[in-house]
Amino acid sequence: MPKIKIPKGSPSIDMTPMVDLAFLLVTFFMLAASFRSSEPVDVDVPSSISDVIIPENVVLVTVDKDGRVFFNMSDPEARRELLTAMSAKYKVGFTPEQMDEFTYMSSFGCKMNEMPGYIDMESDARKAFKTEAIPYKDSTANQLRDWIYYGNIAALNTGKTSFMEAKMKGLNPDPIDYKPKFILRVDSKTLYFKAQKVIDVFRDLNINNLNFITSMELAPL
Repeated sequence: MPKIKIPKGSPSIDMTPMVDLAFLLVTFFMLAASFRSSEPVDVDVPSSISDVIIPENVVLVTVDKDGRVFFNMSDPEARRELLTAMSAKYKVGFTPEQMDEFTYMSSFGCKMNEMPGYIDMESDARKAFKTEAIPYKDSTANQLRDWIYYGNIAALNTGKTSFMEAKMKGLNPDPIDYKPKFILRVDSKTLYFKAQKVIDVFRDLNINNLNFITSMELAPL
């Protein structure tokens, strides 16, 4: 009985749906992504074997190699409340546009009277801006203390709001997850006594749950 020969042919796959899907994903990420300004200071942090991820609701203080101090917060609403409190204390006015810009700005470092002009700068200009950054060495003019103090209050308020919203959704949130987390990022070349002065500011405010940012290194075998 003769064998039946099956005609040979090269299989083909229609890639058109895959290409359409790829372009849809690219378009989605382009529209949904939020771009942040570059940091005004470059910091080379020391390394460690810690693998703890940076949490939400963060209050971040950065010290560069020259001992200059920069401040940041992760929650936009907390940032708005913070700037409102600082504006009232130091009698420095801000326009609604400046308030909106500050809400999503990256780290900042300048004196309070320089802040309106600092906010109006482009990110590259902020990086090149000649300033002593946030004052913290003089106990009579310690603006860093006020940024941390009012930042803590603002972060507690927004954290409490987020916690209540989670409970209303029927979740079982842990209150610890919604409290502000204080992080200190210090350049590896910073002199110790300069970092110590910043730590003393936290200690003066009775904030002792301070975390330190490091870069990752392999644990010893």
